[in-house]
Amino acid sequence: MDLSAAEPWPGDWNRASLGLCALQALKDGPSYGYAIITALEQAGLGTFKGGTLYPLLTRFETAGWVEVEWRAGESGPGRKYFSLTSAGRTELEHQCQQWLSFTQSTTAFLAAAPDRGVLQ
Repeated sequence: MDLSAAEPWPGDWNRASLGLCALQALKDGPSYGYAIITALEQAGLGTFKGGTLYPLLTRFETAGWVEVEWRAGESGPGRKYFSLTSAGRTELEHQCQQWLSFTQSTTAFLAAAPDRGVLQ
C-alpha cells in the first residue's frame, strides 16, 4: 500500500529529511530552488515551499556546502543556481550514512516488539 499517495507525510518527517534530500537533489549538478522542490515532489517526498527551502540553502551556503551562481533567464528574471562544493559532497555522504543508520534502527525498533510491531 502506497501511503504517500493517500496522505501527506507528517511535517516533522519532511523537516527532518529536507536538508539531506536538498543536498541529494544537487548531487548530479547545479539546480535552482523550484527545480529542487519539483524533484522532491516527484520523488514522493511531499510538497515544499520556497520559504522553507531557500533559508536552508542559505545556511548551506554559509556552511560552505553549496555555491551560488546567478544565471540570466531566457525570457524572464535570472535564477539563483546552487551547486555542491567538495565540503557539501562530504557532508552529503556523512548525512546519508547517518540517515540510513537511523532509519535502520528505527525500523528494527518498530518491528521488534509484538505489541508495537506494526511492520510484522
